[in-house]
Amino acid sequence: SKRFLNILVEKNLVSGWDDPRMPTISGLRRRGYTPSALRDFCERIGITKKDSVIEMGVLENCIREELNVNAPRAMAVINPIKVIITNYPKDQTEKLDANNHPDNSAMGTREIAFCREIYIDKDDFMLDPPKKFFRLSPGKSVRLRYAYVITCNDILKNKNGEIEEIHCTYDPDSKSGSSKNTKKIKGIIHWVSAIHSIDAEIRLYDRLYEIPSPGASSIDAINANSLHAMKNCKLETSLASAGQDIRFQFERLGYFYQDSVDSKPGSLVFNRIVTLRDTWKKFTGKK
Repeated sequence: SKRFLNILVEKNLVSGWDDPRMPTISGLRRRGYTPSALRDFCERIGITKKDSVIEMGVLENCIREELNVNAPRAMAVINPIKVIITNYPKDQTEKLDANNHPDNSAMGTREIAFCREIYIDKDDFMLDPPKKFFRLSPGKSVRLRYAYVITCNDILKNKNGEIEEIHCTYDPDSKSGSSKNTKKIKGIIHWVSAIHSIDAEIRLYDRLYEIPSPGASSIDAINANSLHAMKNCKLETSLASAGQDIRFQFERLGYFYQDSVDSKPGSLVFNRIVTLRDTWKKFTGKK
C-alpha cells in the first residue's frame, strides 16, 4: 500500500519511491526494466477479478529473456585482484576483438586492450581449490576470454596474509582465434586491463523481502542484504562512453543499467537489473 511504502522511506529502508528495489514503476524504471518487459509481464499474468499473488520471478524472466537477445556484452570485475603476466612485454599493449553478442554478429565487435597487468575477480582464484574448480589456482591454467591461456606460478601476499598479486605466465601461441591455438582449457574467466579500465560503483540488488509473499506491513521481513554497493569495480573502457539508456550483460554477472540518479561522467554507477539465472529457485525449491 501507499502508506506502507511511505513507511519504508521514512525508516530509511529505501532511498525513495524510485529506489530500484521498490515495486513501483519509477523504481523498476531506475533499475533498468524496459516498458516492453512490463507489457510482456502483464500479458503473461492476464486479467482476473480475483486477488492473486504473482511470483517476482515471472517479471524477472520477462526482462531476462528480452535482454538475453538484445543486450550487448561487456566485461566488468566487481571484486578485483591484480594479475601480473611476468613473461609478457612490459610496454606492450594489444588490441583484441570482442563480440558484442555471441549469437548476433550484426551487433558487431569492440576493441579491448590487453597488457602485462590485468584484473580478475577474486572468486576466480583459489589457493586450495576443490576438484571441479575450473578457474585459476597455483600451477593451474585458465583461458582469459578473447585473449590467452595463463598459468599461475606464484602469489604475493601483504603483511596481513592476504593475496595482493597473482603472478602468471602466458602462452603466446594460445591467442583466441589464432591458428596456432590448440590448447583445450575448461576454465574461461573474464578480466580487464589494469591500465585500460575505468572505476565504477556496481550495485547488486536482491529481493526487498526475505519471504516470497510479505503482508502489507511486513517490516520485519525486510531483507537486510537487499543491496550490496561494490566500490572501485573495474570495467572495460568501452563503457565510459556508452549511452545511459543502454542495458548491458556484464559477462557471468548479470544484466546492468546505468543509475539515472547517481551515475555521472567520470563517476559511473551501474544497477544490476537481474541475474543471469533465477537465484531464488534454490530457496523456493521450485524447478
